[in-house]
Amino acid sequence: MSLAEPTLGNSPRSYGSVAKTLHWLTALLILTAIPLGVVANNLPYDTSAQLATKGWLFSLHKTVGIAAFTVAVLRILWAASQPKPALLHPDRRLESWAAETVHWMLYASLVIVPLSGWLHHAATQGFAPILWPFGQTLPLIPVNDGVAHFFAAWHWLFTKVLIASLILHIAGALKHHLIDRDDTLRRMLPGHVAAGDGAAAHPRGPVAAAVAIWAVLMAGGSALGLAGQTDAPAVPQLQAQPSGWVVQEGTLAITATQFGSPVEGQFDDWTAAIEFDPDAPGPDMGTVTVQISIPSVTLGSVTSEALKPEFFDAEAHPTATFDAQIMTAEGENAYVAEGTLTLKGATVPLSLPFELTLDGDTARMSGQTVIDRRDYGIGTNSYADEETVAHDVTVSVSLVAERDQGE
Repeated sequence: MSLAEPTLGNSPRSYGSVAKTLHWLTALLILTAIPLGVVANNLPYDTSAQLATKGWLFSLHKTVGIAAFTVAVLRILWAASQPKPALLHPDRRLESWAAETVHWMLYASLVIVPLSGWLHHAATQGFAPILWPFGQTLPLIPVNDGVAHFFAAWHWLFTKVLIASLILHIAGALKHHLIDRDDTLRRMLPGHVAAGDGAAAHPRGPVAAAVAIWAVLMAGGSALGLAGQTDAPAVPQLQAQPSGWVVQEGTLAITATQFGSPVEGQFDDWTAAIEFDPDAPGPDMGTVTVQISIPSVTLGSVTSEALKPEFFDAEAHPTATFDAQIMTAEGENAYVAEGTLTLKGATVPLSLPFELTLDGDTARMSGQTVIDRRDYGIGTNSYADEETVAHDVTVSVSLVAERDQGE
């Protein structure tokens, strides 16, 4: 062992200060992100305070993960531009081959694990935002439950690979330091240790082995992600009711607010029985009854939570009903549906202003209203404040209906 002059870059015998800084910064970030993720996953969220703590820890986990991804990419780019110090024990071929393979596995893990977590986050809404001002979405990544589940499977699997690679890497370094008593670890510590003769080249076989292992793992992760998309139970379909106007297409959407961020969702199964006479003198123009299948809701990353007893209680109250009179309102093509919404066993008055345009026997309608979730006993026990879940929920509806020719 000898002391070398301090340099920024690597030499065939030693690591430079840039490589050392990036190495230990990466280690610090990864060894922070992993415990944060484990603790956040295991925390309960039965109350508003618990959910707030869980969400904050997940936000911190994601933010540290993005920082780790950035530093890891910089580290890899720097390493690609620098000579790699030679192996200290090239004569130990099997040991060197294993160490190099683990090293390449670790490099790939440092990129794929935080990247898959970032992609999963971009495909979801609302829960635990990344703590930065650059937005929560990514180009070409749709906000979609299937996409989110796909990358969640990758993140789950490759995190295990990262932890295994990290353990093997640390064990190898300690073995060199405590048993072999060589300079493998010391030349990555602060200082300027130069070790080896600089002539022993690194074998290329471990690169091919790591690539082959990652190809198998990525195929397995993809299969796991795709298979998991079929795990959701089937939602019973509502039976269509007799109607003077038959809905051809439409959307019944909701927007909640969690941790200050909108979470958009919709009910995929609902029916509308509409009796409407456009020639009636008014103000009473007809009636509408909307039946909604609560289990058909999708609500970003919190869909499963929304179905639980604290929120929609979908098992005990599988349907909601909106019964209303269609009335004229001020303004061109303006109407209002005045009635009641029965949801989770509570019946509360509700007005839905909407616009309606007619083209022969085709009607196009769009409207929006706001309900207070507390009126229906949604989240009132554990989430009474608005710091985690806002009280107001926006309901938006749009549809195209054709007049029933039998009318």
